[in-house]
Formats: sequence, structure tokens, C-alpha cells
Amino acid sequence: MLTLDKIYHAAFVLKKVARKTDLIRATKLSKQCELYLKTENLQETGSFKLRGAYYKISQLTEEEKSRGIIACSAGNHAQGVAMAATQSGIQSLICMPDGAPISKVEATKQLGAEVRLVKGAYDDAYATALQLQEDTGATFIHPFDDDEVIAGQGTIGLEILDELENPDAVVVPIGGGGLISGVAYAIKHLNPNVKIYGVQAAGAASMVKSQQEGTPITLDQAETFADGIAVKHPGDITYQLVEQYVDEIVTVSEDEIAAAILALIEKQKVIAEGAGAVSVAAVLFHKLPVEGKKVVCIVSGGNIDVNILSRVITRGLLTSGRNVSLTIALTDKPGQLQEVSEIIARCGGNVVSVHHDRSDANMAITSCFLKLGLETRDHAQIVQIQKELTQAGFHLVSERV
Repeated sequence: MLTLDKIYHAAFVLKKVARKTDLIRATKLSKQCELYLKTENLQETGSFKLRGAYYKISQLTEEEKSRGIIACSAGNHAQGVAMAATQSGIQSLICMPDGAPISKVEATKQLGAEVRLVKGAYDDAYATALQLQEDTGATFIHPFDDDEVIAGQGTIGLEILDELENPDAVVVPIGGGGLISGVAYAIKHLNPNVKIYGVQAAGAASMVKSQQEGTPITLDQAETFADGIAVKHPGDITYQLVEQYVDEIVTVSEDEIAAAILALIEKQKVIAEGAGAVSVAAVLFHKLPVEGKKVVCIVSGGNIDVNILSRVITRGLLTSGRNVSLTIALTDKPGQLQEVSEIIARCGGNVVSVHHDRSDANMAITSCFLKLGLETRDHAQIVQIQKELTQAGFHLVSERV
């Protein structure tokens, strides 16, 4: 059973392995609130998961350790289990979905675990791990639905209250619910006035749907690039704790997550994976009532695959109004491109690509489409450019913001 004493005991055990990560003031991210970032992305394994995994393994009996350890994970719990097991001299086998980022798979192997890739999502890897556990008798380390694991994650709540006096709200990513359960339990017992808000990806909102149904449900699919929180079924223990201690849960879109990742990189020099950035996305896109409040966002992990980082940044630029593509119908005569360029330059935009298309069968023979890629400051600047082009007599066929 989860208790505050157990969370304090976990904090004592974790002193030698888990960093007390910095709580930094994010002055450049939000003007609506006094925002702080709890940087669990700077943890030894790149996420908070080390806390719960290590504490759970530390509490196993010698007989349980002797049977070896098996776990399932989208990547972050895998690294926590692998590191904790290896340091304790225990063999570990981790089942991971075959779509897990290569960087997380390789990092897990380097930490000493055997990795088995399973076709499908996290829940498919979970089913395979349970079957292997039954076949081999190994000790199963659940990624979130376990009191000791939750207690380990709850140490983050103790650290937040130690690092910041009287926060008004703490915003926490939710996948299976282990992180928010531990954090909410710790904080609500020590300062019940603090609001605890959870955030899920809209494409994997299993906890939100479970609350709507009044019982833990299983989604048909979990579709999000925030693989660390792509969970179809929340925990039974965590569901009950969330119901009791969490004030509100909201969802954010893929574009909003990408924009948050970009903002963290550009304005705070912080690298977050999708799951780690959802808390910040909820604040940036005004999903929560935090105006004028002292708010902590837990950046739960930074293990983003560099192969998709450039695509995430591109999506973030589009969502934030930093890039736009315009298509303009022109009469094909000299001087048109110069006039368009002068308007864009006068508005402060930067042309990065130009395509002159005369081949569309639907246009007049004497016409063409001018397709431009622009770097812009924000959505307001895009609107200004569109307005001035229209006032100058140019016809905008389409724009992609």
C-alpha cells in the first residue's frame, strides 16, 4: 500500500543513484504565469523512470532477484530497469514495442539488459512480457501499476516542495499514471492547496476516457509520437489514485506537443521528448487555469530520437507561425515576383523557397502559380503578409500555416 513514509523511504534509497534534478525558472516560455521546469530529462537515464524502477528492485527479496527480472517498456522504464538490475547484479529482459525509438532500444542494451522487440504498441509488449514471466518465473517489474514504483516517482513531489515555496500548481504528463499518482499523493498530503493537473496526448487519452467511463478502459489504439505516454490501458492502482488526488486532466494535440518541444529547445535550451513536453504544451496553449499562478511543469524525459527531431521541429515551426507556405495566382508577366518579394520583405518575412508553376491544367495559359516558403516571426506576421498581398491585388490561392 502506498504511504507517505514509503515515498520518504524511497527518497532515502534513491539518494545514491537518482539526481535531485534542478527546478529552473522558465522566464521566456510563458507570460501568463510564473513557470518552472522540473528537469527530469536530465536524470541519469534521461527520464524519471529510474526512480521507480530502482526503488522497486531495491525492495525485492533475494529469492525474487535470483529468478531474474522481466519488464516491458516503450523505452524509459526499460533503461531504468536495466540500470538498476545491472547495478544489483541481476539479469534483466525487457520487452519493447518494435516502434520504440532506436536510441532507446540501444541505450537499454548498453545498460546491460536483453531486449525483445514485440510487434505493436506498449500494451502488446506488456502482454508478451507477462507470458514470458509466466513461462520463466522471472520477477516482473511493472512500469506504473505498482506501489513501490509509484513511491519512487513520488520522490519528485517531495523535491518540488523542497525546491519551491508554495507552488500553486504542478502539471504532470500521464501515460499509465505512475508519475502523476506518486507526485499527487506526496504533494496533496504535504500541501493539499496545490493543484495537480495531468496531461495526455489526444491520440492516447486512456486516463481521460477512463474517467469519463468511471472505470479503467482500454483504447483500441494509442497514436502519438509521444511514445513514452502511448498507453492504451491505465493502471488500476493509478486510476484510483488519480481519481482521488488529481484535480483535472487535459489533452494536447501532436502539433501542440511539437510546438512545446521547439519552444523548450529555442527559449530554454532544454531537450524534451514528446512525453516530456506535454506538460509545457498544456500551459503554452492555455489548456489550464494557471494565469498569474506559480506553476511547475515536470519535463519527464528527454530521450527523443534524433531521427525524428528535425520533423518535430518543422511541425513546431508551422504550428507556432514560424514557417508558412503561400500559393499566389499571378499573371505571367515581368515584375510580378519582384513586387511580391518587396511586400514580403517590407513585412519582415524571409523567402526560403520559390516554385514557379505554369503546368496546372486549371489555370489560364497566361497565368501561373507562385508557391513560396517563408520564415516568419509569428501568426500575426503571416496575417499581415497575407493582408498586404491581397491589398496589392494578388490572389492567394491557398496557404498552409
